[in-house]
Amino acid sequence: MCAPSTVATVGILGESRTDGVPFETVLAAAQSGAPWASTTIWREYSPTVVGFARARGAREPEDLTSEVFLTVFDQLGTFSGTESEFRSFIFSIAYRRVVDELRQRGRRGEAIPWVPELDARAMPSAEDAAGQRASDDSVLAILNDLPVDQRNVMVLRVVSDLTVEQIAEVLDKKPGAIKALQRRALGALRKKVSTTPYPFATLERLPV
Repeated sequence: MCAPSTVATVGILGESRTDGVPFETVLAAAQSGAPWASTTIWREYSPTVVGFARARGAREPEDLTSEVFLTVFDQLGTFSGTESEFRSFIFSIAYRRVVDELRQRGRRGEAIPWVPELDARAMPSAEDAAGQRASDDSVLAILNDLPVDQRNVMVLRVVSDLTVEQIAEVLDKKPGAIKALQRRALGALRKKVSTTPYPFATLERLPV
């Protein structure tokens, strides 16, 4: 991606970002093919997609994220909505891509991390992701023991920092169902966790 030539930028790892530009402006510019706007979208959203892919057991999270954003940019012209809806749009693509990878690996008889019925072991990379996102290396290892639906909700909530409404869009469920899954997950986690402080206490206080 190329750096913008007419907008003030800050270099990040060889790329460029645009500060203080409204989302609507960035989106419109990206849809018009402006390289600086595409760079801004990548910089703003790719880290959480990498974290989500890693937490859900993707073999190459960075490569998968690149594939996700190729799809995002390919479909960008069809998107219309708010920044919140755009996050849901991105993570809907990421979720489908992760599910596809896990299914393909399952058909080949490979072990699939984060699916208890196939492999109940906690993965170090997921623990690292929890340390980066939740400041607690044990969080995602604990999430590994949850049923798949509950774990998807909690990973999207903890790692990807999505709202209940955004998670509902990603998983194609009603917000009430997401809230119920989150409550059941938190209830199960309380029974498993004996350390203090309880690692999900902050999450329970978040607005839903």
